[in-house]
Amino acid sequence: MAGSPEQPREPAGRDGPGRGGPGRGGGGEFASGDLRVAVGDRGPVRVVTVAGELDHDSADGLRAALARPPSAAGIERIVVDLAGLRFCDSTGLNVLLRARLDARAAGLRLEVAGPVPLVARLFAITGADDVLRVHPDLRTALAASEKGPAGPGAPPEPR
Repeated sequence: MAGSPEQPREPAGRDGPGRGGPGRGGGGEFASGDLRVAVGDRGPVRVVTVAGELDHDSADGLRAALARPPSAAGIERIVVDLAGLRFCDSTGLNVLLRARLDARAAGLRLEVAGPVPLVARLFAITGADDVLRVHPDLRTALAASEKGPAGPGAPPEPR
């Protein structure tokens, strides 16, 4: 089982691993290759924490985590915490951009926080930082208003 491409782990809710269930607090952990993804809710914000390397071989872990619709009422935003992400290729970038479109279609906003310089450079070179709201860190992202500015060049938010 350790060698399979994606291994969703039992959600780790408030009651510990396997007891929280997918519907309680949005908790869950996903592992895929050298990528670890944890999902949890902080008030109206779904936080998806990513660590490791995001590439063609590991993207399914993040894709699976972002495909889970927020089950908790009142979720307004999804923040992907990239502080622990050491590497991201075009596949990973495409997963984030696709998730942004899916979130927008669901009436949510997907934002990213804490990209390391290598990932921030990928966003800058590709123009992804013009469409993604990028926060310097998770703390700033959580404190930011949902309706705050989306950054230079970002399309206006729908009314």
